[in-house]
Amino acid sequence: MSTTTAVAPLTTADAESLVAAACRAAETAGVPVSITVLDAGGHLLAFRRDDRAVLISGETSTRKAYTALQLNAPTADLVEAVQPGALFHTLPTALDRPLLFIAGGVPVHRDGRLIGAIGVGGGAPQQDHTFATTAAAAVA
Repeated sequence: MSTTTAVAPLTTADAESLVAAACRAAETAGVPVSITVLDAGGHLLAFRRDDRAVLISGETSTRKAYTALQLNAPTADLVEAVQPGALFHTLPTALDRPLLFIAGGVPVHRDGRLIGAIGVGGGAPQQDHTFATTAAAAVA
């Protein structure tokens, strides 16, 4: 007989903590960003767009979070996988879903289980990745 341990889902409080941590990191760097937090089912838990962030950053942050969630991997680790000839080359166009293979999306885990994802858009890809990983580490 095997037993499974329940893992607490990503809560609204967790999502707000993720947004706050990513905001602090971005503000410290002087980068206006948008931040999206999704739960394990891909549902929106939190969103924030800095007044100065480019409008498209709202969409890119959401797509980065969704991609990180669906593939359970940071989007920064997937960029090479969608290049011509690579494993996921056709994936961005094969699906009818909003995947985006640009750094800035990070899955969020609790006790080793995937519970959601955060996406950051508006800065350079490496900046967005840093802000997202800083936030995920703060909540973990």
